[in-house]
Amino acid sequence: MPADENGVYCVDFREHPEYYRIDRGEQGVFKVEPYKSELLPLWGYADAGTAAESAVAIRERFEEYRERGEFVGMDMARKYLRMGYTRAMRYARYPGGRKYVDGEERDPVEWADAEKRRAARIYWHALQSVTADSVYRAFRERWPRV
Repeated sequence: MPADENGVYCVDFREHPEYYRIDRGEQGVFKVEPYKSELLPLWGYADAGTAAESAVAIRERFEEYRERGEFVGMDMARKYLRMGYTRAMRYARYPGGRKYVDGEERDPVEWADAEKRRAARIYWHALQSVTADSVYRAFRERWPRV
């Protein structure tokens, strides 16, 4: 798929959802427009308060996409919730969020940052509610995969 110099796809996925393919994990969160521009400003995981506000805002956006039948938006909202969880967990388990030092993977610390762990749990619960959504699941089952 054609992309600009920053790797952002040159497709408006709201106008052309047929080009969207479900990728693994969090792939595409910084490439799929206009959803990236709508969701990224809502996303944060600095502390539990920020994560709670962010998770609520992203969940609300998910529900807007669901009401409009925009699976791409729903899936991107899911990915931002997942990314909030994984990033917060990295900081929760690795001091300073650094999993690698001098090219070597560090052993995780349980729990290096309790506040980031609380943030991760907030995102985890929001992620579970989105992935359990019956409308989302029905769309996902029918959608083409990579």
